[in-house]
Amino acid sequence: MNYLAHLLLSGPDTRWRLGGLLGDFVKGPLKGERPEAIEAGIKLHRRIDASTDSNAYYREALAQLDPSWRRYAGIALDIWFDHLLAQHWQEWHPQSLEEFCDQCWRDFRSHSRYIPPQARAFMARAEQIKLLQSYREERIIGLTLERVGQRLRQPVALQEILPELSSGRAKLENNFNKLLTDLNLEAQRFRQHYSGSDKP
Repeated sequence: MNYLAHLLLSGPDTRWRLGGLLGDFVKGPLKGERPEAIEAGIKLHRRIDASTDSNAYYREALAQLDPSWRRYAGIALDIWFDHLLAQHWQEWHPQSLEEFCDQCWRDFRSHSRYIPPQARAFMARAEQIKLLQSYREERIIGLTLERVGQRLRQPVALQEILPELSSGRAKLENNFNKLLTDLNLEAQRFRQHYSGSDKP
């Protein structure tokens, strides 16, 4: 799952949402350096990533892509799934995508002292250019894939997978909807049981 999906799955609490986003920027053990709810959101992010990798619908989606992309298919699929989520956002959340994103960036500013510099720079850019909202456009997904591919240790033209993702849209969307339904239920259970001795 990518940025937008993690924000959605983090639930309504601002601090959990921030943790959901920071999961891509904070690595290693959590040592209580941030408020408990933010670290809980990071833990949820990690749980979602692990659950995604083992989910049958996700594996089925990966199998639809050419084996030559095996090493990078997961990266591309996560970005493509954010595209599908952005296009059908109203099916998953009562707020408009614009209102949701604006609220996230606005709320996160009050917790800026807990946000590492790299994440802060990403958030500022995402807010300025309305990055997550622009994921609805296939052209932006192509540019995103290109940027991500160039940042890999061995750069790869990741945008070249876009025609394959686009031509397989219907099947991939079916897999995505089932996957997100599964993850949404798991995220709800995680948030509900995150108390006392039940903390993972």
